Amino acid sequence: MKLNNSEYNRLKKLVDEHILDFIPNIDPKSKTLYDSMKYSLTAGGKRLRPVLLLAAVELCRGNAAEYLSFACAAEYIQTYSLIHDDLPAMDDDDYRRGKLTNHKVYGEGIAVLAGDGLLSAAYEVMIKNMLMYLDEPEALNRRVRATYALTKGTGCRGMISGQVADLESENKECSAEMLDFIHDNKTAAFITSCAMAGGYLGGAEASMMEDLRIYGNNLGLAFQVVDDILDVIGDAEEMGKSTGKDAELGKNTYISVYGLERSKERAHELIGKAREVMEKYYDEAEVFNYVLDLLESQIV
Repeated sequence: MKLNNSEYNRLKKLVDEHILDFIPNIDPKSKTLYDSMKYSLTAGGKRLRPVLLLAAVELCRGNAAEYLSFACAAEYIQTYSLIHDDLPAMDDDDYRRGKLTNHKVYGEGIAVLAGDGLLSAAYEVMIKNMLMYLDEPEALNRRVRATYALTKGTGCRGMISGQVADLESENKECSAEMLDFIHDNKTAAFITSCAMAGGYLGGAEASMMEDLRIYGNNLGLAFQVVDDILDVIGDAEEMGKSTGKDAELGKNTYISVYGLERSKERAHELIGKAREVMEKYYDEAEVFNYVLDLLESQIV
């Protein structure tokens, strides 16, 4: 995915420039932990989730820079999940974002702990920010709601439950209903939670929060369908990771359940629904629409 939209790139640059700023101080005796966390955090990537969070803040006419710690926390959670996904016990990948995966550089034990460290750092960062607003109930309320959204979207009622269902469904026949459950949780829940967290932080009204939820859910599912498609027809060098892994691991994907052409149709349908809900925001939804354009361009 080549990023050439100025508004997207502006927010991505903001995240990239400050991605290490909120990591808690780590005792030099545990320097390897910091090095391992830093290695994966600075390996590149689209920064989709933190950008969506900041774009949602700006959709509410909020100041993105004010909530940068929450955006970086979202990327810490994303990076932890990727480190763990790449482990031999999960997807067993050697490359991520065009570089050796964390466990290939630091070993499996340190990789597990680096993921743990990033996850705990994310919540430390958000709670630390909340502590600055104990005397401002409205500002504190927005931050608590955003943190809860991210917690729910990435926890045992979101991303992790989807990952469990994904693992347990390997090499088994999978219904369309189960496939949707897996990816509603494994992928869409986190993306949705980032859009909604930005809405909470920006003070969005109930109608906009619902729009962000619908957008995030459809984008998240479309993102997974396209990822399944690219695992079959994509270029490994361009993607920065191995292709053909789904079939190798016996994973149930939209391709294995629906076939390639129906999967492309499904992706276009989901992208259309996400685009439709953003129409009322016109140019203010530029980043949201750009993400959809970029995703759709990969399956033309």
